[in-house]
Amino acid sequence: MASKEKVAIIGSGLIGQSWAMIFVSAGYRVQMYDNQPEKVITAIKSIVDQLNNLESKKLLRGNLSASEQAALISGATTMSEVLQDVFWVQECVFEDVALKQKVFKHIDSMLKCDPILCSSTSFIPPSQFMGHIRHRSSALVNHPVNPPYFAPLTELVPSPWTKPEIVSRAKAILTEVGQKPIVVKKEVPGFIINRIQDAIFAEAYRLIEDDVVSVEDLDAVMSEGLGMRYAFTGPWETAHLNANGMTEYFEKYAQGIFDVQSTFKPVKKMEGPTAEKIIEAMNKKVPMETLNERRKWRDEMMIKLSQIKKSSQ
Repeated sequence: MASKEKVAIIGSGLIGQSWAMIFVSAGYRVQMYDNQPEKVITAIKSIVDQLNNLESKKLLRGNLSASEQAALISGATTMSEVLQDVFWVQECVFEDVALKQKVFKHIDSMLKCDPILCSSTSFIPPSQFMGHIRHRSSALVNHPVNPPYFAPLTELVPSPWTKPEIVSRAKAILTEVGQKPIVVKKEVPGFIINRIQDAIFAEAYRLIEDDVVSVEDLDAVMSEGLGMRYAFTGPWETAHLNANGMTEYFEKYAQGIFDVQSTFKPVKKMEGPTAEKIIEAMNKKVPMETLNERRKWRDEMMIKLSQIKKSSQ
């Protein structure tokens, strides 16, 4: 089986594993590195188990079998090894600016080629940890929705130094491997996904704190209501369809929406009694000992949803 170019995954946690699975599904060779080598062994075993499980349920991505995809994954014991002859580097370490600066400085010092350099960071602007490296013109953020293998959207966030052709090339490659890349046109903390998610969190938290709705019913608003329609149409298209076009929607509802938004309270840190109330409700619904089982169920449901979406396009 002929394979494509090599992808380096730095960090072997859940996000790193998902990126490995995404790239091998399209035939790319993947090598994983972690500063704790034993974690790479565990990660690869987990990936193989996941691929076999997905294949058994006919949910595997790509045209290669699980065994063919698994054969494309290997581990590296040193940074120099994982960076050898690589065309794409995907960093997946913890959300810490100092750590990411250190990792990218290390990567930059050892590169003997000029790959696309990506970070999976979910909220740190790339200029905060990529601006000091020689290869900064080839570096950008590639932030996926979690779990990446099952939700295809990923955010490409260039720094002020990223070449436009790098963004275009990264977008084309991610499209090839089955992702849905969007481009964030300027740096903003949290990018797009988390800014919208955090806005939902802010109001959802206030509604619980003010005892307007139960934790369970709040979640149902998304899973049985808004989430059902947003799975196929975004907020603007939803509004466009819910009225006789967008012009009518603004004419009819802009004032009402403004009136409601004007009642929103200041952002509050999620801690204290309200946080404990939410924790208690979530632990009752999904006890900690069943968390992995519920996570697997969620992932499989998301794959099935993505298949429905593909078949309806």
